[in-house]
Amino acid sequence: MDESVEKKILEESTDFSIFSLFLQADIVVKIVILILLLSSIWSWTIIFSKYTNLKSILMETEDFEEKFYSSETLSKLSKRIGGQPTHPMEAVFFAAMVYFDRIKTGFSNKNFDFKKSFCENVKKEMEIVINKELTGLENGLNFLASVGSTAPFIGLFGTVWGIMNSFTAIGISQNTSLAVVAPGIAEALFATALGLVAAIPAVLFFNKFNNMLEILNNKLDVFSDEILVIISKEIFR
Repeated sequence: MDESVEKKILEESTDFSIFSLFLQADIVVKIVILILLLSSIWSWTIIFSKYTNLKSILMETEDFEEKFYSSETLSKLSKRIGGQPTHPMEAVFFAAMVYFDRIKTGFSNKNFDFKKSFCENVKKEMEIVINKELTGLENGLNFLASVGSTAPFIGLFGTVWGIMNSFTAIGISQNTSLAVVAPGIAEALFATALGLVAAIPAVLFFNKFNNMLEILNNKLDVFSDEILVIISKEIFR
């Protein structure tokens, strides 16, 4: 190999900064790196937004539970908190109150089966609201799951491609020196590392958010049961 060419390769290979590795990488490896970078950036956007939102909802839920158990009647609580729900538990409460307000008129002469059916309808309505609220809060989790499961393999693909380029460079140059193979190996390892950087936070926070949603779901189930007990007492008394 010409001495000047070998010197140029050696100079380029000594620069192993992230930006330099990206510029020197093959077009396929560049695409892999860009995909992983964009996935990581979007994942962290979802993570910060989702964590802030769920944390706020759980705190508001605890505050509402205190108001609920300290309130004398459901009607007083409804007037106290206003008419628009701001979090899932309030949404469940207002859904139940629509039916609860009907208790005040026309139920004294109704038979047992009608009252029982009415309570079942209240329960179904609250279940629908719970499912709707939780489904809305799950937005973005599928993306985190996808990044967590696919990013390591995308990075591995970039690794394999980079190593293939290294062997190709050896064959073309007929030179096995580190100066020839180092750039391809470095960019290959960089793709692997970036795949793990994107995947690990996505998996950790996906599990964290699922746990937070499970806590919220349990709270909403218990709360809906409490509401149903109160309404049933009003109907059957």
